[in-house]
Amino acid sequence: MNLAFFIAKRLITGKEPKISISAPIIKIAITAIALGVIMMLIALATGVGLKEKIREKVTAFNGHVQIYNYDNNNSQVSVVPVSKNQDFYPEFKDVSGVEHVQAVATKGGIIRTETTFEGIIAKGVGADFKWEVMEEFLVAGSLPDYSENLNTEVLISNILANKLQLKVGDRFFTFFLTDNDTERLPNQRNFTVTGIYDSGFEEIDALYIFTDIRHIQRMNQWKEDEVGNFEVFLTDFDAIDEKSAEIYGKTLANLDTRTLKDKYYKIFEWIGLFDFNIALIIGIMIIVGGINMITALLVLILERTPMIGVLKALGANDWTIRKVFLYNAAYLIGKGLLWGNAIGLGMLFLQQRFKLFKFPNPEEYYIEHIPVHITATTILLLNLGVLLLCLLMLVIPSHIITKVSPVKAIRFE
Repeated sequence: MNLAFFIAKRLITGKEPKISISAPIIKIAITAIALGVIMMLIALATGVGLKEKIREKVTAFNGHVQIYNYDNNNSQVSVVPVSKNQDFYPEFKDVSGVEHVQAVATKGGIIRTETTFEGIIAKGVGADFKWEVMEEFLVAGSLPDYSENLNTEVLISNILANKLQLKVGDRFFTFFLTDNDTERLPNQRNFTVTGIYDSGFEEIDALYIFTDIRHIQRMNQWKEDEVGNFEVFLTDFDAIDEKSAEIYGKTLANLDTRTLKDKYYKIFEWIGLFDFNIALIIGIMIIVGGINMITALLVLILERTPMIGVLKALGANDWTIRKVFLYNAAYLIGKGLLWGNAIGLGMLFLQQRFKLFKFPNPEEYYIEHIPVHITATTILLLNLGVLLLCLLMLVIPSHIITKVSPVKAIRFE
């Protein structure tokens, strides 16, 4: 480091004059960077958190990929059974990234009480069902146990419980429609409410109850090894399309696959907009912070014009002097990042820990409290991105230093 560079660095980063034009502008620039980082952290954490939460809820009811018979034709109820004697069941060893496979079946019916009735879809599940994904939604009672003998325990939604005026321990009659045989009388089953769930998805909660799959097998006159379809859970949601294609290639010719994104394409098109909104907010905040830093840099250069003239007279080249100002700008940006991260991450921690903020209309977002999710890698990349982009925006304005004449600068007041 040459003498001119050392002198310049000490002059710029040293103690400010008592009367400084740049001092309030620098403070505004630091504040703008800090506020921008806070906004970006909140946008990222809430946007990603909302996406993750909605994905988790929809996945709990369907799995990531469904394997079913072609003849079912995307029906909501199981029509043509599939044999459980498959190479991929109960463990899908031929495709990596598969966490769990479960067999299910669905059947339409009507719940009848003394005062009212409601149409429902009974989802039959067995001992292989992944109940842990439903534990978060349980609001009353307990989860059914279908690991042993056939029983009448069912899990119903809070919406249905309120409409039918049912509570844990109540018994009710359900009439199931027969398929392709109008002469047969509807099947009647007497169930007991063992638990009540609330997922926040009204279109799902208003329809589905969970019952023992053996009831549906008997009503449909299926064999013990016949089910409606299989639900496959993956370890990585982002690989759902790739893994669905792999799963399709590893199944029999009479079987088809469908992803969760295909079944609920409207929901996933909607949450796909979150990425655009997040990118837009980050872009705007970086531009605002960069403009404030450009203003601060120009004022700083204007205030230090005599110093620039002295340094040029001492033999410092233009790029050496520009680096001094850019290093100082990096210090100011770093200061703004420090405050922004401290405040932003503190707010996110409080929201995650105490759930202070709620959605005014949770039925539209399927979630009551605003969720947050952010990783250390995301925070690091965000800070590095802000620092580098702001510095790049300052490179061109710093070019004004090359236009400063040593003779005129020394006489400048």
